[in-house]
Amino acid sequence: MTVLTADRDTPNRAGLRFSYPAKGGVKFYVGAIAAVDSATGFMTKGAASTTLKSAGIVQEQIDNSAGADGAVNVPTKRGIWRVANSAGADQLTLKDVGANAYIVDDQTVAKTDGTGTRSIAGVVRDIDPAGVWVEF
Repeated sequence: MTVLTADRDTPNRAGLRFSYPAKGGVKFYVGAIAAVDSATGFMTKGAASTTLKSAGIVQEQIDNSAGADGAVNVPTKRGIWRVANSAGADQLTLKDVGANAYIVDDQTVAKTDGTGTRSIAGVVRDIDPAGVWVEF
């Protein structure tokens, strides 16, 4: 490719919505942190694991608890979302804006990777009394 010499209409995915095949045996709730498990390639809910790649926030309740891997898809959306903050030494503060947040479970993020037991959720964009604004 060559460098641009004029304006370009660069394609985008408006709204940053995606849909991924669900891991079997998992029920997804609206508003949950979702991630692709790099060990299987299927969408799962957020959990303390080192094999997850953050995929956004679940947009529709999907029950694949009795289904096989890939039986249904999970609609997700990327963007900046407020999720729950960890407590104690793992609680994120305004000093952490711009740093990575780590997945604790399907609604909570933490300041650290839990000594190598958690995957990155996204980047901390703000903190308020109700939680952490994370860019997924």
